[in-house]
Amino acid sequence: MLIEKQRERAILVGAVMPGMRRFYEEESLKELSLLADTAGAEVVDEVVQVRGEVDSATLIGRGKVHQIARLAAEKQAGVVIFDSDLSPIQVKNLEKEIGCKILDRSGLILDIFAKRARTREAQIQVELAQLQYLLPRLTRRWTHLSRQEAGIGTRGPGETQLEVDRRAIRKRITHLKKELLKIESQRRVRRKRREDFPKVALVGYTNVGKSTLLNALAESEVFVEDRLFATLDATIRAFDLEGQRRVLLIDTVGFIRKLPAHLVASFRSTLEETLEADILVHVVDISHSNFMEQIGTVQNVLEEIGAGDKPVIMVFNKIDLIDEMSDWNHLKERFQGSLFISAARGIGLENLKREIQKRLEEMEVEDRIYISISETKVISKIYDLAEVLDRRYIDGIVRLRFRATRKHADKIYNIVKGLKKNADSDS
Repeated sequence: MLIEKQRERAILVGAVMPGMRRFYEEESLKELSLLADTAGAEVVDEVVQVRGEVDSATLIGRGKVHQIARLAAEKQAGVVIFDSDLSPIQVKNLEKEIGCKILDRSGLILDIFAKRARTREAQIQVELAQLQYLLPRLTRRWTHLSRQEAGIGTRGPGETQLEVDRRAIRKRITHLKKELLKIESQRRVRRKRREDFPKVALVGYTNVGKSTLLNALAESEVFVEDRLFATLDATIRAFDLEGQRRVLLIDTVGFIRKLPAHLVASFRSTLEETLEADILVHVVDISHSNFMEQIGTVQNVLEEIGAGDKPVIMVFNKIDLIDEMSDWNHLKERFQGSLFISAARGIGLENLKREIQKRLEEMEVEDRIYISISETKVISKIYDLAEVLDRRYIDGIVRLRFRATRKHADKIYNIVKGLKKNADSDS
């Protein structure tokens, strides 16, 4: 008989500082609670502190720290999780006063990523981000972790680097960066083989249904779970639009508010796939009470990674979970071309496919080129890059009328230019 492992008992702490609204922090704590649950914790209490200024030693002030210490002892909590990022000295002081493990939002997200990473690349990226996070906090973890069992915030390198010093960690960071460079080189080769197909990337807040939408459109079976950060790796599947047009659909890691900047930087593969995409499908959970703020978070992250000017189709998902379905006009006006779907129920997917087809066609050019019929390999390559609308033969020359994306049309022009240049040099 299997005995279920007891979940760590956690207390959540939010801080409302000048310029912040208490409602915003309470919403953020709800999300922190979901993150804690995803990491395997049982949330036993929440504390919100309103302060006129940040306490440099403890963030929330000594009086509130003593209150939390008493609460942690009463609730038998093993970890106190702060919604804000903490400095190393704040963590050290809080652990000393409260007497249990202290974790901040970034540390919690990193722990979840360590738990969810599946591919070699994702595991390296998570370990790199964790080590960069741990390095300034090494002093307090040196003795703290050596007397603690593995738990939330201690997975990954937290368990394996207990006996190493800062120099050894920096050496490990350098090694991991080199490993990522090798993997990135291999990924560029794989991406080059996919250049002939239009790419559509699914982006959005975490747990809005991107993987479910990928499965519905591409008829695949990507892992889906109603948890934050259910998948970390960029997943790519092909599906066909009208006219047998093959499109590559890319599922990316979900964004979240207060996502650590170094973590965003670490997940280059997902971000690069987003940057390489021709169209972004921004998936929004319309059933979420705070979906407008989530939209803002995603848009900010897209701006940060250089994808803010990409063509976007706004897709409001999970319409089957809301009662009021009439007040959509303001969303349609604000987000031109927006669609309303249920990926889980298959509602509105044909409309989405048509919109993707329309957007791709708007990005295409029609033109004609003339090539010697002896250039069979070049003609075959053009058929790979474009939709050939018409073909005519004139005195040993083939005239191809084609439709292609601007990117593929430029490739075709360069190929033809190269043929002309070779012919001129031969003559």
